[in-house]
Amino acid sequence: MAAQPFPGYTSYKYFLVTTPSPLVAHVEINRPEKLNAFHEAMWLELGAIFRRLSTDPDVRAVVLSGAGERAFTAGLDVTAAASNEGILGGENVDPARKAAKLRRHIEEFQGSISEVERCEKPVICVLHGVSMGLAIDISCCADIRVCARDTRFAVKEVDIGLAADIGTLARLPKAVGSLSWVKDICLTARDFSAAEALAVGFVSQVHDSKAAALAAAFKTAAFLATKSPVAVQGTKELLNHSRDHPVDDNLRYTKVWNAAAVQTTDVTAALTSGLQKRKPTFEKL
Repeated sequence: MAAQPFPGYTSYKYFLVTTPSPLVAHVEINRPEKLNAFHEAMWLELGAIFRRLSTDPDVRAVVLSGAGERAFTAGLDVTAAASNEGILGGENVDPARKAAKLRRHIEEFQGSISEVERCEKPVICVLHGVSMGLAIDISCCADIRVCARDTRFAVKEVDIGLAADIGTLARLPKAVGSLSWVKDICLTARDFSAAEALAVGFVSQVHDSKAAALAAAFKTAAFLATKSPVAVQGTKELLNHSRDHPVDDNLRYTKVWNAAAVQTTDVTAALTSGLQKRKPTFEKL
């Protein structure tokens, strides 16, 4: 069955939001003629979409992909960025004031991409084709990453004269087990393959095609949507907290979180259904 437009999410210019199955949203970057390269309006839309999905009771899992066969995203649209003179305010502006404007601009950009990570619902990112620069920033914010065998990854910022500043350098070292590998690909800006991404743990699955990768993501998302939304949200929250805090801090946070969360009726529903050997159903959150 073809995916249906998601009610309430049809007004976005650069993203398609559909529902391939109940309680699952598919967010598709929709600028394939430009390899899904981002300019400012796009990252603002992305942030707005994920802020809304985060609290939408009709969504329990999200799949994020790129339209077209050539690219998930080629990263920042450097032509659009270079023409945005308003960011710095012209040649005669004091350097400190230029820096203040640029700092706010970067903060807005970072914040929009971080909405993918802040989303309360699990996010599965499906990468294919050209997946460079901003593709790594975005996918590092996802909970699960899968890709097609033809995916070409790269952290390209060094090759355009800057250090990556939208999240890769903060998140990628925590997403894989080797800081040596992270420094290798970030300092050299070299391409790496789907097989290499799987070997270091950056992705958890590699599929023969984009279609196969999407199908696997949709299947996982549909399965997640059958789980208790209280349990899924809590698990994502506590795992992300664990990544960024010491064990004792996470145990303390978990104690406080679950003191409220275990009072949910979802626990009773799950236990009862297990005893009765039937599939549980859970109320919207």
